[in-house]
Amino acid sequence: MRIICIKQGEKSNQLAALTDHGQIYPLQYNNFLEIMREAELKNETCLSLVQQAVQAASPLQANLEELALTLPVKPEEVWASGVTYLKSRDARNIESNVTNGDSFYDKVYDAKRPELFMKSTLHRTVGPNDPVYIRTDSSWQIPEPELGLVLSSKGDIVGYTIGNDMSSRDIEGENPLYLPQAKIWKNSCSIGPSIRLAETVEEPYNLDISCRIYRNAELVFTGEANTSQLKRKYDELVSYLIRDNVVFDGTVLLTGTCIVPDGDFTLADGDVIEIEITGIGILRNPVQVPKSVSLVN
Repeated sequence: MRIICIKQGEKSNQLAALTDHGQIYPLQYNNFLEIMREAELKNETCLSLVQQAVQAASPLQANLEELALTLPVKPEEVWASGVTYLKSRDARNIESNVTNGDSFYDKVYDAKRPELFMKSTLHRTVGPNDPVYIRTDSSWQIPEPELGLVLSSKGDIVGYTIGNDMSSRDIEGENPLYLPQAKIWKNSCSIGPSIRLAETVEEPYNLDISCRIYRNAELVFTGEANTSQLKRKYDELVSYLIRDNVVFDGTVLLTGTCIVPDGDFTLADGDVIEIEITGIGILRNPVQVPKSVSLVN
């Protein structure tokens, strides 16, 4: 069972449940946070509430491909995990010109404490088919396809989604202290297209992840990975995020990437990024160089 949010106008959206058979049922909730909070209040799971709502509703007469989707959850914060895959560690070393095997990234990969950092806020985060921006002061930028954990304020994993952690490799490679600038800017993070409810995922450490990048309608990059390659466990990452920290309902924690384009590749204006994860869907975003940056979406 997946949760999607359908655009119905400039300010009107419809939350819906998407079954594995492709049927779409409208839900009488304004947003996913309402489902989370009602489930906690009633001591039920989100899946149980959604199943009850589906039984009382009639499916929409539409196919998923016909619908315009938006953010399935509006997270006040998006956090991210770094160097959780071996390939990510190696890529960080390459961009930093480190070859001695004793870099900050080597130490983080092997350390007890994971690397966690603030990635985005709601007004910096976009949904399916919305443009992601590339920094105007960077010459080496890539997407980072990642599995996202949708969390409750207690740190419970209530669902899984797809995240695109846009990254400026040249800025981070110049100095690791530049990480916030290499990671955070407007439209530097996309989430979607759905939330796969946690109870419906049998093996979260065996999810296929793929990334495709198109330029002028031609495929210029493709990569594949599996969450079985992740070094750290999800509960471990969450446990460090919630330590002495305030976590909001609907917070998304990205779990790191194992798909990294070659060093001579950088995103360009007009590219289209597709990230696909088993059972969640395809997160598609066009790439733009921003002409101006406003305060809100």
